[in-house]
Amino acid sequence: MNNADAEGIRLQKVLSQAGIASRRAAEELISRGKVKVNGEPARLGQRVDPAKDTIHVSGKRVVTDVDKVYYAINKPRGIVSTMDDDEGRPSLAEFAKGIDQRVFHVGRLDTDSEGLLLLTNDGELANRIMHPSHGLPKVYRAQVNGIMDRPTWNRLLKGVELEDGLAKADKLKIIDEHAGQSLIEITVHEGRKHIVRRLMDEVGHHVSRLVRTEIGPIQLRNLKPGTLRRLTPNEVGELFREVGL
Repeated sequence: MNNADAEGIRLQKVLSQAGIASRRAAEELISRGKVKVNGEPARLGQRVDPAKDTIHVSGKRVVTDVDKVYYAINKPRGIVSTMDDDEGRPSLAEFAKGIDQRVFHVGRLDTDSEGLLLLTNDGELANRIMHPSHGLPKVYRAQVNGIMDRPTWNRLLKGVELEDGLAKADKLKIIDEHAGQSLIEITVHEGRKHIVRRLMDEVGHHVSRLVRTEIGPIQLRNLKPGTLRRLTPNEVGELFREVGL
C-alpha cells in the first residue's frame, strides 16, 4: 500500500457517504470496473482523498466534497434573480435561508418569469453551465397571445433575426390552444437575455406568462413556487457529465 492509500478513506465508504450505493454494493461496482479514480480503474480496498480525487461511477462524476451543495428552486413571479437586491426588492435569498452554506444562483430569470433556477456554491460547475460553449438546453412553457400557424412554427425552428443576431427554437410543442391564446413548450440552448420573450415578440406572439421547467437534465417536476429541493447524486452527476466534468 502506498502512502496515498494509507492516508485516505476507503473508496467504498466515500461512495456510500455520497449516496451512490451501500458499501457492499460499492464494492460490487468497483469489482465490475464501473468506478474510476482520477481516470484510472479503481481497486478494491483503495483509499482516496474526497477533497482532491475525482471519482466517476458508470461515467458520471461523484461529488465527494461534503461542503459542496446543489439545489433546484422554483422562482415565483415578482422575485428578482439575485441573492441580494440593492433596491430592497424580494430576492432569492428569502428562499435560501435554510441552506447553511453561502450559495449563488446559476443563470437568471427576469422578474416576471417563473420556474427553475439552480443554487450552488460550486463555482466550477456554475461557470461550465453558464458558458455558451456547453449550451445546456432550457425548456420553457409559455402562454402566448394568438394561435400559432405553421409558417410561424417553421420560422422559429429555422431562425429569427434579432438585433443581436440570429436566434431559434430547438424544439416546439403545442400544449393547448384556447380563447385566442396558446400554451407552448419551447426549448432553447442559449442564454441571451429575454431570449424566449424576444423570439415570440418578433413573430407576433407576445408572452403573457413564462415558466422554465428544465435546465439540461434537471427538471422542475412538482416543486412548488418559492420552495427548493436538494439535487440527487444522480442529478448532480448528470450535470457534471453534460458540461464535461
